[in-house]
Amino acid sequence: MIRNYKASDLQTLRQITAICFEKVSIDKNIEDRFGRIGDMNWAERKMSHIDDDAAANPDGVFVAEVGGEIAGYITTRLNRSNQIGGIPNLAVLPQFQRRGIGRQLIEKALAYLQAEGMLYARIETLEQNPVGTSFYPAMGFTEIARQIHYIQPLSKLNSR
Repeated sequence: MIRNYKASDLQTLRQITAICFEKVSIDKNIEDRFGRIGDMNWAERKMSHIDDDAAANPDGVFVAEVGGEIAGYITTRLNRSNQIGGIPNLAVLPQFQRRGIGRQLIEKALAYLQAEGMLYARIETLEQNPVGTSFYPAMGFTEIARQIHYIQPLSKLNSR
């Protein structure tokens, strides 16, 4: 069952995020390379993205339930000026994967974005995410660009 988000879901969605994004997160890649940064670990930084998504567009967050248990979620963003909707986050717990839940969540998000007047839907994934790189094209998304993310410790500036 796919249902609308409730504020009481937030902590569970945050936990799902920490579980599902460990191998496919820029924040985790940074931490693996440079160690913990500041007062937040990679999971806390990634979970804060869900806080932002829920605050920005709670009506565009959808939750998948299986037997009354939250199995996954999808978040959306609306850009009314350019009519391109975004899907910033999608996660399904490992024990619920390969049951069509991700497909149902994408379909729900796409229907929502279209109903809200968006002409296109945009989603991103990392090259290191084999599920995303095969699943999104299978759902009708077309790859349009690749982006490389760089990071530099600012402490290096003082040693130059």
